Amino acid sequence: MVILAFFISFILLVLATIHMLWGFGYWFPMCDEADLVRVVVGAKDVDRMPGPIPCGLGSALLLVVLIVLWSEPHWARTLILGIAALAFISRGMASYTVFWRKMTPQEPFATY
Repeated sequence: MVILAFFISFILLVLATIHMLWGFGYWFPMCDEADLVRVVVGAKDVDRMPGPIPCGLGSALLLVVLIVLWSEPHWARTLILGIAALAFISRGMASYTVFWRKMTPQEPFATY
C-alpha cells in the first residue's frame, strides 16, 4: 500500500509542478502557447492558456491532496481524498459524454 501511495504522490507532484510551470508561462511540453492550448484546454474559441492564478490554484489543490494523502487518518482526510477521487473520476468520465465533446472539440485534446 505504501508503494501505491508513493506512486500517487509522485504523479500528484509532477502534475502540480507542470501546472505551476504553466502559471509562470512555460509551455511544457509544447513549444508555444497555441499548441499547448489545443493539447491541454481543447475548448473551442480559446487561444490562450489560463493565467497564473488558475494555474497556481490547480497546483495548490494538487499539493493539498498530496499533503493530505500522507496525513494521519481523520474524517477530514477521508473527506478531502474522497472529493479528490470524485473530481478525478468525474473528469475522466466526462470525456466520454457528448456534452464534453461539444465543449472541447479541438484536437488533439478531444482524442487524448
